[in-house]
Order: sequence, then structure tokens, then C-alpha cells
Amino acid sequence: MWIVRLALSRPYTFVVLALIILLTGVWSWMRTPKDIFPQIAEPIVTLVWQYVGVPADEFAKQITTYSEYTIGSAVSDVKRIESTTVYGKDVIRIYFHPNVRIDQAVSQITAISQTIIRRMLPGQTPPQIVQYDASSVPIMQIALGSDRMSEAQLYDYGQFLVRQELAPVQGAVLPLPYGGRPRLIMIDVDPVRMQAKGVTPNELNQALVRQNVNLPTGSTQIGDREYILSINNSPDKIDLIGDMPIKQTHGQMILIRDVADVRDGYNEQTNLVRHDGRTHPSGDQKLRASRHALVAGVRIAPAATRASERSF
Repeated sequence: MWIVRLALSRPYTFVVLALIILLTGVWSWMRTPKDIFPQIAEPIVTLVWQYVGVPADEFAKQITTYSEYTIGSAVSDVKRIESTTVYGKDVIRIYFHPNVRIDQAVSQITAISQTIIRRMLPGQTPPQIVQYDASSVPIMQIALGSDRMSEAQLYDYGQFLVRQELAPVQGAVLPLPYGGRPRLIMIDVDPVRMQAKGVTPNELNQALVRQNVNLPTGSTQIGDREYILSINNSPDKIDLIGDMPIKQTHGQMILIRDVADVRDGYNEQTNLVRHDGRTHPSGDQKLRASRHALVAGVRIAPAATRASERSF
């Protein structure tokens, strides 16, 4: 055959071609995405509204319905909207058409959510906005447990330390931990002591608002030196909250600790996770299908190990 005769007459040329094919094949094999999940082009954006203390039916009337209506009329390329409302929380899922510009859609949702806050409940905070698609599936579950830390401390550990260690993993989606107790500073009011001191809950709340504020500081120049100032406008320890004055009655100053107990507590727990017979926080490590699931899964384990070795 002619190709055999050509190879015999030009052996060096065919050796070089064979080496090029070999090197190109190895290079292509190394750059091939190592993935086990297909990419599904159905973009989804999730909004999470939160307002502690509002029942589900009132939450749906005050926040969910208005948010759905506004998003449906102001955001383009919306396919459908689904929502789930529970006590103090609402999750709205917005499904888009495959050809949508998801960055533009997220910007529109963010802008319209900031606008409608004014007509919602007093003190309503902006929603948490998360963008993912149908191929963002959990590939690993991380459970936190300790013999010396409470559920509230474990929740903070997972949110502020574990999530920060896993954040650099390419393609990882980091949901908040669930099953724990979100940490809060609680002020337990005693009605009997309040009645004895003549203090109302509104007076206690106003005293706390006036003395726990975030104000900008400045600097002052004394002589030829400039000093940075700090303001004692917010307590840095839990015990100091109890020393805040409420009002003065008959020449006696009434403090918060005289009518209430301040403690390091937690918010109302809405979900529970059990592992090995104990309750503790847990979280699913999710991944986008287009970001090499196998490689990311290998990198997540060492990151989780580093997080467990850090002190809290």
C-alpha cells in the first residue's frame, strides 16, 4: 500500500507524528473534566425571607404573596415560581427558561427585593439569595459533634469555621448548617420583678435600643499626635448588658438585671438532626455539575479535616 511505502521511505516523519499524537492524547486526557453528573440547564434562584415570631399564615400574607407578585411582574424570563412558608421563614424558588441571563436575573431579583422591603413588616431584613440549577446535588454530608460544645456553639462552628474552610473548593455550594440552634443573646423578662419595679417591656426595649448602637468613631489631635477614638456604645460582654440602666425611680436607678436575666441562648429550633443517637448540626456539601465533582469531592475531605483541627 502507498501509506506503507511512504512510511518506509520517511521513517523519521512518521515517528514524529506518532509522538505528537501520543503527547496530544495524554494532554487531552489530563484536561478532560472528571464528572459524574450531567449538566441540566434549568437555572433556579432561591429567596429566603426570615422574620422571627410571625406565624406561617401571616407570613404568607405580609411577605410571600407580595414578593411572588412583584418578582413575577418585574423579573424577565421567569418560567414558574414555587414557595414554602413556615413559622418565621419563607423559601421562594424561581425557575427560569434555559436561555436566561442568570446574572441579570439575579440582579433584578436583588433590586426588587430591596425595593419592596419598605412595605413589609418593621425591621424586615433583605432576603438571602442563592443561585443554583437542577444539577446542583449533594455529594457529601458533614456532621458536627462534640462532647464539650453545645448545639449552639456547634452551629456557630459549622457556620463560621467549617464553611470558610470549604469555600475555596472550586464548584462547591455551601448551604447553612441545619439541625442546630442558632446562637442568640436572650433577655428573659420576669413579669413579677417588672411589676414590682414599675417597668414595662417597652421601656426595657427602648433602653436596650438606646444603649446598644453602632456608631462611627473618629480621631482627635492632641499636640502633634493624632489618636484614634473608640466609643463605648455597645457592650462587648454578655454580663454588661445586665448593667444597662432602664430608668430612675425615686432616686434609684433600675438596671436590666433587676427585672430580667441575660444569658447566652439560642433561637427557636425548627429542625433536628440525629447521628449516633445524639442531636447536632449537619450540612450537605453541594456541587455544581459543571465543576468536576470527583476532583472537588477529593478536595472537600482534607478541607473538612483542617476545619476540625481548628479551635473555636
